[in-house]
Amino acid sequence: MAAVPAPESRRTVQPDRDGERQDAPGKGSLIRDSFTFPAEDYALIAQLRKRALDGGREVKKSEILRLGLAVLAALPLEDLWQALDGMKRIKTGRPNKTKV
Repeated sequence: MAAVPAPESRRTVQPDRDGERQDAPGKGSLIRDSFTFPAEDYALIAQLRKRALDGGREVKKSEILRLGLAVLAALPLEDLWQALDGMKRIKTGRPNKTKV
């Protein structure tokens, strides 16, 4: 039995072997990715979600992240550099799994 393709608006795009993104096939396509966050940043997302909920609006983690991107994109270049200079660098990649 052949697999049924996902509807165009729900389709995800995965990176190819070189890590480059394949062309998004149409308007509204979604890309699934994963990120590593320090625990304090992850807690900040929860605080922002609670703050929005206290104000009467439910918001998803992805909406918080997308909003943050939109705010950063609107910054003048000097302000963006200043914000980037204030960010603590983290080691990227998956954490080592320790056996207990």
